Amino acid sequence: MTAPVKLLCVDDEERFVTTLARLLSLKNMAVTTALSGEEALEGFSPGKFDVALVDVKMPGISGVDLLTELKKRDPQLEVIILTGHASVDIAAEIMSRGGADYLLKPCPTSEVEAKILSAMERRAARSGG
Repeated sequence: MTAPVKLLCVDDEERFVTTLARLLSLKNMAVTTALSGEEALEGFSPGKFDVALVDVKMPGISGVDLLTELKKRDPQLEVIILTGHASVDIAAEIMSRGGADYLLKPCPTSEVEAKILSAMERRAARSGG
């Protein structure tokens, strides 16, 4: 059995993040949740997570600003942005700031899982393992 994916899930909608964490933990993922960008940064250290799943619209630090800060602290981290308001502009901004991918909310858990596994493959390819 492979090591669990260390996932940071950041969303200000508590019910959403709790449910998603529960479902993903059944898929061999060690999920840590945060209800704000500030909370996510408090518990963050380089190498602690493989992938971060971050909502765009949150009070305080926005998901895009959180993406920038997480990538600055850990360039190896794969960051997937969740958004209810996808547009070409936001997609371009996410990618320009180092985001791995984005998902349009709401989406099936299977789609979230597929994006996370894809991010893990990119991470493994980059590190040569």
